[in-house]
Amino acid sequence: MLSLKNVTKSYQVGDFTQNALNGVSLSFRKQEFVAILGPSGSGKTTLLNMVGGLDRYDSGDLIIEGKSTQNFEDKDWDAYRNHAVGFVFQSYNLITHTSVLANVELGMTLSGLSPEARKTRALEVLEGVGLKDHVHKKPNQLSGGQMQRVAIARAIANNPDIIMADEPTGAIDSETSAQIMAIIQEIAKEKLVIMVTHDEALAHKYADRVVKLRDGEVIEDTNPYDDAQEATGSLLLKKTSMAFKQALKLSFNNLRTKKFRTLITAFAGSIGIIGVAMVLALANGLNNEIDELERSTLAQFPLQIDPFPIDIEAAQGNFGPPGPQLDDQGFEEFPDVREVYPYEEQISEDQHINVITQDYLDFLDTLDPDLYFEINAEYDVRLPLFLREAENQFRGVDQGGGGVDFEPTVTSEEFLSQSYDVIDGRLPENANEMLLVVDTQNRLNVRFFQALGINPDVASVSFDELYALDFYSFYPNDYYLENEETGRFIPSGDYEPLVESGDAIALKIVGVARESADSLAGFIDTGIKYHPDLEQMYIDAAQTSDIALAQAASDTSVITGLELSPQQKQGVLRQLGYDTTPRQVLIYPVDFNAKTEIREALDAYNEPLPEDEQIIYTDLAALVTDLTGDLINGVSYVLIAFSSISLVVSSIMIGIITYVSVLERTKEIGILRSLGARKKDVSRVFNAETTIIGFTAGLLGVAIAYGLTFPLNILIESLVDGIDGLAQLSLLAGVALILISIFLTFIAGLIPSRIAANKHPVEALRVE
Repeated sequence: MLSLKNVTKSYQVGDFTQNALNGVSLSFRKQEFVAILGPSGSGKTTLLNMVGGLDRYDSGDLIIEGKSTQNFEDKDWDAYRNHAVGFVFQSYNLITHTSVLANVELGMTLSGLSPEARKTRALEVLEGVGLKDHVHKKPNQLSGGQMQRVAIARAIANNPDIIMADEPTGAIDSETSAQIMAIIQEIAKEKLVIMVTHDEALAHKYADRVVKLRDGEVIEDTNPYDDAQEATGSLLLKKTSMAFKQALKLSFNNLRTKKFRTLITAFAGSIGIIGVAMVLALANGLNNEIDELERSTLAQFPLQIDPFPIDIEAAQGNFGPPGPQLDDQGFEEFPDVREVYPYEEQISEDQHINVITQDYLDFLDTLDPDLYFEINAEYDVRLPLFLREAENQFRGVDQGGGGVDFEPTVTSEEFLSQSYDVIDGRLPENANEMLLVVDTQNRLNVRFFQALGINPDVASVSFDELYALDFYSFYPNDYYLENEETGRFIPSGDYEPLVESGDAIALKIVGVARESADSLAGFIDTGIKYHPDLEQMYIDAAQTSDIALAQAASDTSVITGLELSPQQKQGVLRQLGYDTTPRQVLIYPVDFNAKTEIREALDAYNEPLPEDEQIIYTDLAALVTDLTGDLINGVSYVLIAFSSISLVVSSIMIGIITYVSVLERTKEIGILRSLGARKKDVSRVFNAETTIIGFTAGLLGVAIAYGLTFPLNILIESLVDGIDGLAQLSLLAGVALILISIFLTFIAGLIPSRIAANKHPVEALRVE
C-alpha cells in the first residue's frame, strides 16, 4: 500500500545542513500498527511528515497504491492528506473557536460531503470515542484526554486508509494514555496506523511492528514487509475544496472570540464610509431639492420652441462686434477708455434659426395628449383692448410694459394650479372671459391702474370693482377704417354702435388668481389673461379683413405709409393676425417622465433632418437645474475624494489587522493544511474574514451616517428656512457603500491571506 524508496531529506540552517532522513526504505501493510521509535533528532517525525504528505522529500520516492509521488503537485498532496491520511497530534491541534462537532466535520467539509452527511458521520465517530454528550462544547472546555479523542475522531471521520499519530499520549496521564492507545489499537485492525513515540514500552505493548531510527536511518524493524508493487499508478484522489460559506463560518467563529477588537476594527474602517455617506446624503438631498425646484417651476419653464433658441453666450452679452479700439484684447489693455461704442445687434453665424412650419405644428398635434397639459402656439397678434367708462366713452388700454399685460392664458386648471392659486371667481371658460393675475401679495404695478384710468394713489381696489369693468375688443374690419382719400387705415374711434349692434367683443374679468408662493417671482406675468379662443377668433377674422388683405398686397405700411422691408412687412401682418406663423410654441408636460418622452419625440423628429432644418427646443428648467446640479456634483466629488482618504487608510489598517490574525491563527493554518486544505482554501478563510470585517464596517458606517442625518437635518432646518430633511441617504447609496467597504477590505486582505496560504504546514503546526 505505502512504500518509501531510498528517501532522503535535509534541512539547511544557515551554513549547516541537517540530514533528517538518509536513504530510508520502508514498506507498510494495509492493516497494521507500526510504532516508530528513536531519540530526538533521529528523523522519526520527519518520516511521519513525509508519509503524511505534510513535507516533501529531497530524493527517492514515496509510492502510494502503486503510484509514484515524484510528480505530485500541491493539489495532489492536498487531496492525499484529505482522503487517505488522518492525523493525531500530541498537542491535539484542535481549532479552539469552533465546536467539537465542527472540528470533526472540518475534514469532511473539504471532501465535499453534504452538511447532513457530515453531521451524521461526525456524530457517529464522536459516539465511538465516547464524546457524544460533548459535541457542542468548545475544545478548551474538555480535558486533555477528551481533546485527544476529538483529534482521533477527526482523523478517522473521513475514513482514511492511513492514520498518523505523533506522540498521541505525550500530553496526557498514563490512565488516559491506555484508553487512547486502546482506541488506536482498535483502529489499526482495519487501517494502517503509523505512530511516532519515545515510549518503547508503549510501542512494544500495543504495536504490531516497531521500527527504530537513528541519525535518519532504519536500524531495526521487528516485522519487515517486502513490497513487491511497481509504481505503475492506480491511486485516484478526489480534488479537495472549501466552500466560501464554510470559510465564512470559520472566520465568523474566530471573530466572535475577539468581539471587542473586531468591533473596534470595524468602527475604524467605518469612519471613511461615514464621511462618504454624509457627503452623498447631503448631495442627494440637494439634488432632490433641485428636482423639487424644477417641479415647482415647471409651469414657468415649459419646453420652448423659439425662432432663435437660447444662446448662452448671447444671454451673457457676448454679441456684436467689439469696440474698434479694443479689438480682441479686452478692457484690461485699455483701463483709461472713456468712450461708448454703438453697434448694431447681429445674429451670430453659428446661431441656429428655427423655422416653425405647418408641418411641424401638425407633428406636434400627433403627440400623445396624455403627455401634456397644453401645447400653446403664441402669435404676435396685437388685440385692441378698450375699457367702456360710460356711454360712448371708451378708453384705449395701453398694453405691455406701458400698462396692462394682456396675453392669452393656459386653460388647463390642473396646470395653472402649479403656478396660480385661484383666490376668487373662476378660470376663463370662453372667449369673452378673462383672468386677473396678481402677485403673491395681491399687488399690481401702478401702471396697470393708470392704464385703466383708476387713481393709482388709492390704497386698494376691490375685486368687485374690477369685475364690474366693461372691456371690449374689436375685429379688424370694425376697428380699422380705410380713408378713401389717403388709402390708409386708421382706428374708427366710433365704438358705441358696435357695442349696441353686438359686433364688439364684450370681455369680463371672471376670476382673480394669485401667484403661488413656491413659484419663481419674476417668471409669472401679472395682468389680464384672456382665453386663447379670443385670439383665434381675431386671427380667423383677420384672414378676410380689408386692412390685412391690403397690407399683404403692399410693401408700404397701410397705416403709416412708410416703406417696409420684407421682415418688417411680415411683422405687421403678424400683428394684424394675418400671418399665422407662431412666434413661439410652448409645450407644458404633465410630469417629468412625460417631459422625457416629449423630448425624445422632438429629437426623433429632428434625427433625419439636416442640421439647419432641425427645430431646436429649449428646456430652461433643465438648463438651470443642470448647471446647479453640476456645481453640487463637482463639490460632492471633491468632498468624497477627501473622505476617501480615510477609506484608504482604514483599508490599510484592516490589512495590518488581518496580518495579525494570520500570525494568531498560524496553527489553524497548519491544521487546515493537514486536513487537506489547499493554499487557496487558506486564502479563502482570511478573505472571508476581511469580507466579514468589511461588511460590518460598511453596515456600521451606513447605520451611523443614517443616524447622523437626523440631528444634521434639525441643524440645517434651524439655519435655513424652507429646507426640510435635506440630508437623505438613499438605500441604493447605502448598499453601494457596504459593497465598496467589502471590496476595499477584501483588497487590503489579499497580501496577508497570500502570506497565510504560503506558510509551510509543518512549521505552522509547530507554532504555539
